[in-house]
Parts: sequence; structure tokens; C-alpha cells
Amino acid sequence: MGILNSLLSAVTWWDGATLNTRIWSSRNGTRVGEDEQGNTFFQTKDGKRRWVMYNGEIEASRVSPDWHGWLHFTYDEPPTDRPMVHKVWEKPHVENLTGTALAYAPPGSIRRVEPAPRQDYEAWSPE
Repeated sequence: MGILNSLLSAVTWWDGATLNTRIWSSRNGTRVGEDEQGNTFFQTKDGKRRWVMYNGEIEASRVSPDWHGWLHFTYDEPPTDRPMVHKVWEKPHVENLTGTALAYAPPGSIRRVEPAPRQDYEAWSPE
């Protein structure tokens, strides 16, 4: 990590863990595992608290359902020790894209690059 990155991590929280969070996690936490996006998961040594340090932007929808269940004490074992059984019809986890340029825009939406002309609407004009 460069000097600028170290300085930024000490004072910013929106693009990764702060320096204080990293120090506190290394002293009081135990690293449990890492997901496919590079997010790192921790728990206190007594197992009463669990948390995630995001790899990049802090966005809760970037946590997969497997790790979400572990973070919220739905499962005792982390997915690294006991992977969840997935059905063949389940789609892979994707983050919530609402509010981004990649968000879904239905046909006819003004957010589409080439919006389709509306054919289900006829404008009223006074006589």
C-alpha cells in the first residue's frame, strides 16, 4: 500500500475499511474466510460478533447469500467449512445494480440508450 492509500484508509470509510478497523480486527478478531469477490470475514475470539471487510466499495448487496447467513447467525459454520447446497435452477449471486448505469431499464424507458417509441400511449390533444 502506498503512502497515499494508507492516509486515505485512515480517514475514509466508503471504499474499504479504515485503518482503525483494520487494527481493531487484527487485535480482536479471527479471520474466518474470504468470498469470491475478495471480501474478508471475521468474528471475535469468543464468536459473539461477526463482520465483513469489503474489498473495494462498501455495498451490502456484494455479500453472497451463503456469507449473509453466516454473518447473521443463521448458520454456525462459515461457507468455507460447510458450503451450502445449491439447486441447479439457482442463479449466481449478483450485487444490486439499482442507481447505476447497469440497472435494468425496461423497453420504452427513457434511461435506455435507444428508447423504443411508445405504442401503447396516445397523447391527448384539446380540440
